[in-house]
Amino acid sequence: MSDETVNIEGAVCAPPLSHNEQIVMGHGAGGRMTHQLIQKAFLPAFDNIALRAGDDAALLEAAPGLRLSISTDAHVVWPLFFPGGDIGRLAICGTVNDVAMLGAKPLYLTAGFILEEGLSIETLQRVIASMKAAAEEAGVQIVAGDTKVVQKGKADGLYITTAGVGLVRPGLKVGGAQARPGDVVILSGSIGDHGIAVLGARGELGFESSIQSDVAPLNHLIAAMLDASSNLHVLRDPTRGGLGTTLNEIASQSNVGIVLNEPAIPVHPQVNAACEMLGFDPLYIANEGKLIAIVPPADADVVLQAMHRTRYGEEAVVIGQVAAEPRGHVLMKTALGSQRVVDMLAGEMLPRIC
Repeated sequence: MSDETVNIEGAVCAPPLSHNEQIVMGHGAGGRMTHQLIQKAFLPAFDNIALRAGDDAALLEAAPGLRLSISTDAHVVWPLFFPGGDIGRLAICGTVNDVAMLGAKPLYLTAGFILEEGLSIETLQRVIASMKAAAEEAGVQIVAGDTKVVQKGKADGLYITTAGVGLVRPGLKVGGAQARPGDVVILSGSIGDHGIAVLGARGELGFESSIQSDVAPLNHLIAAMLDASSNLHVLRDPTRGGLGTTLNEIASQSNVGIVLNEPAIPVHPQVNAACEMLGFDPLYIANEGKLIAIVPPADADVVLQAMHRTRYGEEAVVIGQVAAEPRGHVLMKTALGSQRVVDMLAGEMLPRIC
């Protein structure tokens, strides 16, 4: 980062009115309201070292020299099928990716199904077949599960919960608190594809779109990166809350600043067009098959080369760097040469006037 002083006081958009008495949709958007809910309701009750780390999976030492990465997730996407994926593929990939982001090899998953009365058996079989295919692609097994049925009108056809476990490579120390000033920020590909694909499937775009969800298992990509360099500092998939929120989480965990280069961030033209029409910012649109890697500058080239040789890392690019200041914040160097603050998603993914 240059020697110029950046004053961000007063530059962050004010959050929406607080909702302290009841749950609203914004609590599930993955942004600031989700974090506040975790801090107020969940963390005080379940507080422990693994949870306090703030990563998408827990790092646990099961025995001397044996470290496990464990994660759980719930999937309530509607519609159940969308361009490029479905709730079944999403369930497998989401948990596989969270487990892998600590440098682990995912091995086993469990799955819980909440079925709404009236769901067709053919629909359920399609979802199960998709889960089977995604698990085979990722190289994991589904080893336990549960099924419940709720009354008609009590669910959107089908909800799925998954949990996963994997083995962490010996000697690795990967996590959101490991970013260091001078590190390079790498993004594995274009952002916003999943969120826009789902909106399109709902008929909420107002125009035809060929955008496909990016939902994919990233564990093989991560394995290739770790084979190239065991010195990765941070791995994270920018799902709910998007790239902007995820980078704010990392900046806060590591107590560093992150400076992005706006022209370097890949966004498909159709995603940009949809966001402009709807008043959305691609930085906050959900992704399900992309990752952020924060690596020392000496390792950036070899990691990028390894990513480019894989199916899900062909479009990987450097989008920024880690700086000492402003601690806990993310800045964007715009195409016009100015700088702006990239804040955490405040509530739901709706237009914001700042």
